[in-house]
Amino acid sequence: MVSPELLEILRCPACARDGRGLLTLVRESWLVCQDCGRKYPIVEDIPVMLISEGDKWVQTAADQLPVPPPKID
Repeated sequence: MVSPELLEILRCPACARDGRGLLTLVRESWLVCQDCGRKYPIVEDIPVMLISEGDKWVQTAADQLPVPPPKID
């Protein structure tokens, strides 16, 4: 589980340049950007905040995201 303190400071790396990028915890396994809709998996309690990873899931509805997220190679 990601700590609430960490969730408060994490931002979407694609949107944070503009001062935005707030993230919402979804299904206890994903961080979803409120601005661009990128979805970042939380794998073994570590948020994977790579733009390329968020891009993979942007077209997937939040309720269709796999739980647990697939492991990153």
